[in-house]
Order: sequence, then structure tokens, then C-alpha cells
Amino acid sequence: MKRELQYAVGAVRRRSAVLLAAWSVPEILPTACYGLAVAHAADAFLGGRVETGLAWLGGLLAAAVLGAVGARQVYRRLGELVEPVRDDLVRKVVSGALRTACADGAVARLNRQVEIVRDTFAGLVLVVRSFAVTVIGVVVGLLSLDPLVAALVVPPFLLGFLLSFGVLGLAATRVRASLRADEDLTTSAGMAFAGVRDVAATGAEGFAAGLVGVPIAAHAAAERSLAKVAALRTLCFAVGGWLPLVVLLAAAPWLTDRGVSTGTLLGGMTYVLLGLQPALNTVMSALGDSGLRYVVTLGRVLDMSEVAEPRSLGQLPTGHQVRLRRVSFAYGPDAAPVLHDLDLVVGESDHLAVVGPSGIGKSTLARLICGLLPPTDGKILLGGVPPAALLPTELTGSRVLIPQEAYVFTGTILANLVYLRPDATEAQVRAATEAVGAAGLVDRLGGPATVIRPSDLSAGERQLLALARAYLSPAPLAVLDEATCHLDPEAERIAEEAFANRRGSLVVVAHRISSAVRARRVLVLDGSRAAIGNHTSLLATSPLYADLVGHWAGPDVVRTELAEDQIQPAS
Repeated sequence: MKRELQYAVGAVRRRSAVLLAAWSVPEILPTACYGLAVAHAADAFLGGRVETGLAWLGGLLAAAVLGAVGARQVYRRLGELVEPVRDDLVRKVVSGALRTACADGAVARLNRQVEIVRDTFAGLVLVVRSFAVTVIGVVVGLLSLDPLVAALVVPPFLLGFLLSFGVLGLAATRVRASLRADEDLTTSAGMAFAGVRDVAATGAEGFAAGLVGVPIAAHAAAERSLAKVAALRTLCFAVGGWLPLVVLLAAAPWLTDRGVSTGTLLGGMTYVLLGLQPALNTVMSALGDSGLRYVVTLGRVLDMSEVAEPRSLGQLPTGHQVRLRRVSFAYGPDAAPVLHDLDLVVGESDHLAVVGPSGIGKSTLARLICGLLPPTDGKILLGGVPPAALLPTELTGSRVLIPQEAYVFTGTILANLVYLRPDATEAQVRAATEAVGAAGLVDRLGGPATVIRPSDLSAGERQLLALARAYLSPAPLAVLDEATCHLDPEAERIAEEAFANRRGSLVVVAHRISSAVRARRVLVLDGSRAAIGNHTSLLATSPLYADLVGHWAGPDVVRTELAEDQIQPAS
């Protein structure tokens, strides 16, 4: 908790905090005056001094107007205090995910947890400020009325306030359990959604439902346990909010014997009912709910975002050959394997096309090759080294994956293109765009310095920019997972030939038959076994491949391709 409080104090801008405190001062006036004004007005009315009583009430109205002006300025200054905290946390979450190349839970931290910290921080600032203003105003007012009344009211109020801290430890444990359940649910749901095609193809719907159902039940149980803490806060409020009123009423005869007027007693009750009770209820709810969420959530964000750089295991790739040895992969222990006992070697100058029905595991294989998924069984080596043994920077320098949904961020075209190679020269950038056929697009958009937004680009334009970025990358292994599906066949040919002629290896998850025709080797996945060869040999030996080719191109096109003998022999 100390770290979280220090972060909050350090993140607050001093000027904004000073202005917020300064505009809180006018709010003290109505809080300090209303009990005093009620007491003197009541005594004046009881004594027949109507004008005096009205004057006290008029003064209370004037103080309320002044307090409203201060409250308006407080809300205006709150944004200046809170938004920098949110911006800093977003930077921490994003930079932490990029350093570790791990997005597990990052979406929950960025979308939900950062917003929890922002909202609870803003609420706590308002509540704590309001509580301090109210308590100071009430104490000043009670002392102005009569010190005996203050001595009877303030101690039980403080006792209830202090007791409320006794339940914070239990509540903190339950809030942490709720947040862990939230992250587990987000991760499980994301895994199920990411593999929805493979799940549907292998009939693993029941397993996927169970995979998501368990964290849903855990999250619901954690939320129910958290709700039970509210009963303990009710007891603390009874001590701090109602006990002062009971004590004051019980001591009323004793006080009147010592000269305390009826108006003074009424003013003291007013301070308790309209000042201390609402303030205590608000601050207890805020500290017991928002305060705990703030501390626990901020701690979770900082724990996962301020991680040390991972240590290298001392193994570096030798070349970029990819070797799969009896690799199997299944989305869960009870699911049918998407890949089973697959042996595959992608050489250092290879050009491999991967084909198969939709949902058969082609994208899964691409992720396995790139080290984004660990195999359920078997071994994957990238340059003779398991991908898990490489640092994120080493893995990024060894292979580049271009998925079907190309990622483009708001910024200049140049920033998007050099993302994987920040030191690229202007000539290298231009050569990359020309090689993959994106130079015309860059020129049409206004040049490398033009700021673009993803929503302003078509899916094909985003794919061209992503292809140019990957081509510019120093990684020798390129994996195109239907990365040209939104391009026309000619644009697809230009891009694939550029990668094939580039130094390194190319693996293409084929979207059209032309990708398989251009490849030196073709891998056919059919769910139970894999066949590998070239276009000509697979047409003769693989019924599935022949069906796929006929579906893609039609029989006339297949015969033309065979007659022209466009295929190079496989190595």
C-alpha cells in the first residue's frame, strides 16, 4: 500500500493540487455555519427576535452560495489532477507489454484496470477533500457552539471512523481475488475467441465453454465474497454516525442543567445529522470500496507493468532454419489435437505454402513457428534454439509474422514502416515500399511524413503497409498468414515474390491457389495427417489438395498450370 500511496502523491501535479485545496476553503464556510446559524436562529425565534433569526438564516444562505462557487471550481480543477495519472498508467501498461512481448492480461489492465484506477483516484480525491472540509467545518462550528457538545460528539465519531479501517485487510484480500478472477476470465475468453475456427473444426465447443465457464464462476464467487464486507461497514457506521446522536440526546438533561440552550442542542444535532453522518458514510464507502480497488488495482498494474527485463538463457539462433519434431497442439487437455505428430523443416532459403480447409490449423501452425504458442507435445527449433529460450528482442530479430488483420496505428506512414527497424534509412524505406508494391500507396497518401489513421485506410491498404514494414524488418524468416487476402492477385504476386527473393525464408498461409503455385514446396493439412510436396506431385497424390485447387481455380485453370509446367522441383 505504501508504494501505491507514494505513486499517487508523486503523480499529482503540485499546482493543480494547490488550486484544488484553495477552492475547497469556501466550502468550509457553509459547513461551519449551518449548525451555528440553526442554533442562533432557533434561540432568536424562541425569544421573539424574528428579525435576528431571519438574519442568521440569510447569512447561512449567503455562505451556501459562496460554497457552491467553490465547489464549481473544484470540479473544474479535478480533471487537471486526474488525467495525467491515467495517461502515465497507460504508458506503463503499454511499455510493459512491449518489453515482455506478453499481452496476457494486458487488455484487462489497459481497458478496465487503468479506468478503475482513474475513476477511483478521482473519487477518492473528491471524497477525502470533502471529508476533511466537513470535519474541519463541523469541529469549528461545535467549538463555537459549546465545547461540551463537541466533547460528546467528536470522540464516538472518530471511533467509528477508526474502526472502519479494521475491515480493510479482509476487504483487500477479496478485492485482489476479484481482480485475479477478472484477468483469468479475460485471458480464457481471449484464448477461446482466438481459436474459434480451430475449436469449431475439431468439435471442441464443450471444452471451450468449460474453459471460459470456470473463470466466470470464480469471478462471480469473488464478487459475492466482496459484497459481504459491506455488512461490517454498516456496524462501523452505526458507531461513528448514530452513537454521537444517541450520546447527545442522552446527555441533553445534563447539558441543559449547565446552561446549554435548546438552540445549541438543536445545532449540535444538525451538525451530526447533516454534517458528520453523510461525511462518514461517504468516506467509509469510498475507502472500503473505491480505496481498496484503487490500491489493489494500481498495485496489480504496477506489478505487471514495471517488470524487469527478462534474462537471456545464453542461447542464440544459428541461422534461421525452422525444425518441427513430432509437434502436436491442442487447445486444452481434452480437446482433439489441431496438429498431430507433425515433422517439418523450413530451410534457410525455403519458400513454403501451407494450405488446407478453413479452421484446420494453418494459423495455429504459423503461431507455433513464430514462437507465439508453445506446442502441446514435440519440439520446435528456430535456428537450433527453442523460441522460448529467446528474449523478445532476439525473437523479433529472427522472424516476422504478418497476420490477416494488418496492424496500422495512428501516426506517420514512416513511423508505421520503421516500427521493426527504427534505424532504417530513407532509401531503405523507399526500396521496401517499391519491392512489395506499396510505393504508389505511400505517394498517393502524401508521402512518408503523412499522418494516417487506421479507420481512413481500406483493409488492402493496411495490408500493403504491414507488408512493407515486415519486408523492412531485419528478421530473415517471414510468415505471411493470409496477409494478402485483401489484395488483388497481381498485388499479391508482387508482394510474395518480393519476400521470396528477399534474403531468408518465406512461409505463406495460402489464400489463393497462385500462392501454392509460386511456392517451392506445399504443405497440405487435413486434420489427421500432413502431405508435403510441390504443386504437380500433390495434384497426383493428395485428393484434398486436388479438391482445394479445383475449388480455388476451377479445372480449366489447373490443366493450364500443369501444361505450362510452372512449378520448380522441391528440394
